[in-house]
Amino acid sequence: MFITYVVVTAVTIAANAGIAIADLAKADFVLANSAKVDVPRSWLPMLGTLKAAGAVGLLLGLLGFQAIGVAAAIGLVAFYVGAIVAHVRARQINTIAAPGVFLAMAVASLALAIAG
Repeated sequence: MFITYVVVTAVTIAANAGIAIADLAKADFVLANSAKVDVPRSWLPMLGTLKAAGAVGLLLGLLGFQAIGVAAAIGLVAFYVGAIVAHVRARQINTIAAPGVFLAMAVASLALAIAG
């Protein structure tokens, strides 16, 4: 079970770190997707910072600070639930897969962190 926790959480960390960098760099695909769901460009640094903080928190959880890892996973779950709500509200169901995958990774990381 521990190996599963490490692998799933490491993938979640990498994915969130990557998308945080894309948000902070205001990558073209991020700008296009944000515009589709009515997220202002001015929010991207904050959103990227939140994703990066989640990734760092998950990493700290892997390094033995379980409570921080659990809190980070809860934060990412809440973040991606909000992202899905934004997609649904904007009727952008065709772009909902990405936040859905990130939500699934966050939920899996949370479940495994609690179980561990």
